[in-house]
Amino acid sequence: MSRINKAFENKKAFIGFLTAGDPNLDKTEEYVLKMAEAGADLIELGIPFSDPIAEGIVIQEANIRALSAGTTVEKVFATVKKIRQKTDVPLVFLTYLNPVFHYGYDGFLKKCQECGIDGLIIPDMPYEEKGEITDIAQKYDIDIISMIAPTSEERIGKIAETAKGFVYVVSSMGVTGVRQEIKTDLESIVEVIKKHTGTPAAIGFGISKPEQAEHFSKFADGVIVGSAIVKIIAEYGENAGDELTAYVRSMKEAVRG
Repeated sequence: MSRINKAFENKKAFIGFLTAGDPNLDKTEEYVLKMAEAGADLIELGIPFSDPIAEGIVIQEANIRALSAGTTVEKVFATVKKIRQKTDVPLVFLTYLNPVFHYGYDGFLKKCQECGIDGLIIPDMPYEEKGEITDIAQKYDIDIISMIAPTSEERIGKIAETAKGFVYVVSSMGVTGVRQEIKTDLESIVEVIKKHTGTPAAIGFGISKPEQAEHFSKFADGVIVGSAIVKIIAEYGENAGDELTAYVRSMKEAVRG
């Protein structure tokens, strides 16, 4: 059983996101370990990129801070390797296609396997084009995580049928960011997904409050929180450890219901 499968085994998963290199890579290592200790079942690491088109202002600014601090893809790989020596928590990269393409698909995915990454989320890679990377990913036991948005409609079943690791259900139209209210009929979308696959479905984009996490985890297999975590890091910088621990614990408890 893969580490990602174990994250969802007999439980609802809390998935946390942070941008690698914000405020620096030493702190990224520390914060990933603190989040895992606090109950995060899976952690997404964003590879900083100059044009993160799916991200709102919070994560855009985190990308700028990370790049300004000298973060590179190679340095992120090295940090993940150090993290993997200290925890078995599932780790997934969220990256845009350009850095992967520029690095070379085979070389990038081989490096993911070597350092202990379990999956990739590539927001700007259309479903119809992911075939150019899935065979290589399979060779290195890396799951390419499928995203399903409210606009997917008749494509939901098709995307779900080939999903690996978990299905990333996008809660709302637009970019990432904390939302006070999410009005999308996500329960119906998850219901369609579950008719086509046994792969777990986790909801992300906009979730920040324990009551939201508790609500969505009643019908989804997990919830994903990014901007709220990145905001804590933005506010507390190198001293965000205790705040992150408390926040992740509160969200994990809410997911448990």
